[in-house]
Amino acid sequence: MNEICKEKKLIVNGVRSDNRKPDELRKIDIKANVLKRADGSAYIEWGENKVIVGVYGPREAYPKHIQQPNKAIVNCKYNMASFSVLERKRPGPDRRSVEISKIISEVFEYAIFTEEFPRTTIDIFIEVLEADAGTRCAGITAASVALADAGIPMKDLVPACAVGKVDGTIVLDLYKEEDNLGEADMPIAILPRTKDVLLLQMDGNFTFDEFEKAFHIGIDACMKIYEMQTNALKKEYTDIVS
Repeated sequence: MNEICKEKKLIVNGVRSDNRKPDELRKIDIKANVLKRADGSAYIEWGENKVIVGVYGPREAYPKHIQQPNKAIVNCKYNMASFSVLERKRPGPDRRSVEISKIISEVFEYAIFTEEFPRTTIDIFIEVLEADAGTRCAGITAASVALADAGIPMKDLVPACAVGKVDGTIVLDLYKEEDNLGEADMPIAILPRTKDVLLLQMDGNFTFDEFEKAFHIGIDACMKIYEMQTNALKKEYTDIVS
């Protein structure tokens, strides 16, 4: 992978191959309340990623033996559609989607006031319609808006973004080629009000200084995305009131 990366420079004179600066996000567009039969929903276009999320619940957990007497169960199903990537993906869950589903469930178990809804489940369905790296961050960001759209009380919205290293440079919000050929990738999700870190994974290698720089760039980006999330909800419900 690194040999290929050395042959093809992805950053030239401080500009990435998609004409972004190292600390620049891709274009992000978020919409709330896009599925009328879901309790809450959201759609996000993040660069070339297209992700739709439906939330159902809180509703009685079934079968009853899985019920938790003191809190709700948060279930997440993350799925990439067969047509979401260039090489057709086999339908159904795979190891990666199962792992990401578990990670996102744990993120929202912390963010949601689950103790308010004992013996229930809150189900989050994330469907990736088109993928170009960063789908877990896009899924978390959209799922947070969908949960708010459903009226489920949370400590805060949860924005997420990835930071990585390409050609020895710390870069924000990697797209597919950078993700494939770069040297590191680190998704981050936070609670903006408290700065609690709900997700921090790393694939690749950073020095300590690189990690510290990447971490702060990621936090700053999450705060920008948080503003986009709140604006999407404001727009939807301002339009409804109007």
